[in-house]
Amino acid sequence: MKTKIVLIFLLIFTFCNAQKDCDYSTNVNDSLGTYIATKDYIVQEKIFGGKVNHIYFSLEKIDGMPVLKIQTIQKSMNFIQANCFNKDSKVYFQLNNGKIVTLIHKNQENCGTVIRDESGFNNRINTGYFMFLKNSFEILKSAPITLMRIKYAIETHDFVFKSEIVSEIDGKTYNPDTYFINYLKCIE
Repeated sequence: MKTKIVLIFLLIFTFCNAQKDCDYSTNVNDSLGTYIATKDYIVQEKIFGGKVNHIYFSLEKIDGMPVLKIQTIQKSMNFIQANCFNKDSKVYFQLNNGKIVTLIHKNQENCGTVIRDESGFNNRINTGYFMFLKNSFEILKSAPITLMRIKYAIETHDFVFKSEIVSEIDGKTYNPDTYFINYLKCIE
């Protein structure tokens, strides 16, 4: 009887603490240093009125320093306004337990690149790298994300995080609110 109880407890514990496997796009360790990057992960997708907006996350570790890469991709037939990252840019995450975590942008200005595709659409791709502050890993792993605020050079944008997104781009299911819970282990 005790063996069954212990076995049931272990199965429940294992199931509750199951995390996603790490899926790396790059994993290099050579004489120049180490570089690990997880695959891009959709955390926001908005397709409406001929405009397409995506936000992707990727966790990277460069010579022992963990960073969050945020990539925004906007697509429209009209002009797309630039939202620049600069030394004052930050990302704030509000968790469902009320805690707020701040990540600081690397001191590197970036307004993105505009590419016009063969269909006549303007595509703006912008990438920012944000550093984790002390103790932010533990806080981010403690609860799902409810809101993300990106402070650009001039503007601030808020994004509500969903528990599940079925992407119209690739048809895959993503869980943005638990991204850090599932994937921070990949760069620890």
